[in-house]
Amino acid sequence: MNHPGFFKNAGPFTLAEVAQATQSEVKGDDAAKARTVIGVQPLSEASPQHLSFFDNRKYLPQLLTTSAGACLIAAQFAERAPAGTVALVAKSPYRSFALALALFYPEAMRTKSSLVGETERISPSALIEDGAEIEPGAVIGPEARIGRGTRIAAGAVIGYRVSIGRDSYIGPAASVVHALIGDRVILHAGVRIGQDGFGFAMGKDGHLKVPQVGRVIIQDDVEIGANSTVDRGALKDTIIGEGTKIDNLVQIGHNVVIGRHCVIVGQVGISGSTELGDHVVMGGQSGAVGHIKIGNGAQIAGGSHPKNDVPPGAVLAGTPARPFKQWAREVAAVTRLARRDGGRPDDEAGT
Repeated sequence: MNHPGFFKNAGPFTLAEVAQATQSEVKGDDAAKARTVIGVQPLSEASPQHLSFFDNRKYLPQLLTTSAGACLIAAQFAERAPAGTVALVAKSPYRSFALALALFYPEAMRTKSSLVGETERISPSALIEDGAEIEPGAVIGPEARIGRGTRIAAGAVIGYRVSIGRDSYIGPAASVVHALIGDRVILHAGVRIGQDGFGFAMGKDGHLKVPQVGRVIIQDDVEIGANSTVDRGALKDTIIGEGTKIDNLVQIGHNVVIGRHCVIVGQVGISGSTELGDHVVMGGQSGAVGHIKIGNGAQIAGGSHPKNDVPPGAVLAGTPARPFKQWAREVAAVTRLARRDGGRPDDEAGT
């Protein structure tokens, strides 16, 4: 579907205007300063018409190959930018990135949810197919699309331009904003989809909020349990793959990509920009740090927390997570050490 997007772009801007707004300096001549950019994109997706930023050494390969027209970057890396990319040298590139997003997307700090009138619950511009059911108290925002056979339960809020496919179910008091949802999707009571990701440019003078202008994409046959949350992306989309099942009280951060037919058990937390392959299983109360990749078919035991990339098919346990057999041997060894008390009963040990 050709979706018009959720945020109005205020661009284009010249690099001189961008530099002024982002507390950066254009590294180049007057022609470089007069160059225009139409928006902000990640290094891997930017074209010569886009501004990007570099603030994490892990993405140095993407910097070296980016097609971005300009890049917010620290002075020590400015020479590493490709020949076609103008460096905008910034003391804090991530903070400047936040200011750039605010420049291009000034409305992004306030979510458009319903915007209906005082008495109406369903916007007249919403497109609702015959056979969809809207229960009492549900609110459907402007330009939203609801497919045939979908039920929106009482008290749910479907935001501006949200699209929901056919034969889906949105539970009581759920909220869905900045999201595109497929067919046969089930969102249980209290699910929150598409709110801000947790993005702040930290600093000693305060923490600057980074506007989140991405979306949430939920593919067909996904089920998400009660009171779970899926944050929208900062620039890229947060994606939940086809057939994935997510339990109650799960937190999925911004820019996370979850593959097809994964199983995410209750109280899991997945930090921003982590990528899961297909058929990944994460046990209850496990979690993943940001910016790592968990390969196809990997299994993370309950209460475990990988901090590095996980190979396909791996089975990990513990914190930090390591191969299950290694973890089991370590637990057994610690148990044997704890028993070195002369064979005395537990209540006599240490006396």
